[in-house]
Amino acid sequence: EVSTEDPETAFCTLANREDLNLEDGSICHCLYQFTRNEKLTETNKLLCDVCTQRRYGPKKNIKSEKYIYTNAKKQMLISLVPPVLTLHLKRFQQAGFNLRKVNRHIKFPEVIDLAPFCTVKCKNVAEGNTKVLYSLYGVVEHSGTMRSGHYTAYAKMRSMNDRLSDLVVRGQSPQASLETEAVKGQWFHISDSHVQAVSASKVLSSQAYLLFYERLL
Repeated sequence: EVSTEDPETAFCTLANREDLNLEDGSICHCLYQFTRNEKLTETNKLLCDVCTQRRYGPKKNIKSEKYIYTNAKKQMLISLVPPVLTLHLKRFQQAGFNLRKVNRHIKFPEVIDLAPFCTVKCKNVAEGNTKVLYSLYGVVEHSGTMRSGHYTAYAKMRSMNDRLSDLVVRGQSPQASLETEAVKGQWFHISDSHVQAVSASKVLSSQAYLLFYERLL
């Protein structure tokens, strides 16, 4: 589906992307690269129906070799934010004819703001909001190689918090308070039938394969 957007806002986001701390090897850096503005030129030019019809008339009368292609810009942004954000990290790479596991540590925060990666017209974000906050509640980690290994998980247990609920529903308190309340809770490491309480720093140092965030605001 092709829709015509205001060129002034077509590539605008809810929050300024240039204010991000783009530390190499972080989730924010990965999201920034995935949603970066790309130029489509040469063999990647975009077929322009408007340009073609302007020169040759209705498309049904035009031979394919006469279609007009033009330079364009492309950017993938979030238009509808989910209640649960699942981030799947690519943990393999091609090495000749073989696949090799990527063991590099990717840094991820307990609270992440998706606003710099959302279109300014995001459908389920209130007008004027410049933050779309998510709190980490689960991590899946894989140990081993591409041929064999073991999956374990980290999950956060958090008691019902009326104050946090008010912050989420009403959004009347400062953002800092919301983030402070969101990170409270006890983390557990789960491996088969073994469950052990762990610190948040232990979780954040894991080699995440899957990350699960719940929307706060």
